[in-house]
Amino acid sequence: MAQPLGEDLEADLESFEIKLKQLKREYEAYFVGTRPRPPQMLRDEVQRTVSFWSGTPIVNTALRFKFNTLCARFFAQRGQWEKNMRQIEDGTYQPHLFKAKLRVGTAKTAPPKATKAPRKKSDDELFSAYQEARSACGDSKTVTRENFQAALRKQARSLREKHGCDEIRFRVVVEKGKARLKATPVRG
Repeated sequence: MAQPLGEDLEADLESFEIKLKQLKREYEAYFVGTRPRPPQMLRDEVQRTVSFWSGTPIVNTALRFKFNTLCARFFAQRGQWEKNMRQIEDGTYQPHLFKAKLRVGTAKTAPPKATKAPRKKSDDELFSAYQEARSACGDSKTVTRENFQAALRKQARSLREKHGCDEIRFRVVVEKGKARLKATPVRG
């Protein structure tokens, strides 16, 4: 039979570590759909251990370090689990959306990525972003819209030839305190 909480710190930490690994596996099973409900009982046991030993001074430095490490891991994972649970409740959890699209037949072969491809900015939007970045960096030198667009077209033409692509996407970045344009060739 398991010993009561608080009798032996080392045994409690071993149990805590094992339960934390099991809790992670069970949450992963829940999120992929092989478990019908979240593992609330096991999570309560882990939370009870954290609450008990958080209020007790741990004299042994190695054991205190191990406890703090396990707590940090638990809190980080708990934050991710809660985020996923909120997304499931809101109907925005990506793996579930992908499965729903598969059932309807509108999904592509791979689940959607978390990041979206940047949309192509118009020359006016790019010029405005460039001007804002320059003023934020303290650059007072003026650049006219016509000069900016001419330089953009010239750079795009040479990059298309160099990379053999149809389209070049530009974005404004600040590097070493200066506003710059970064180009990305778009193939396909």
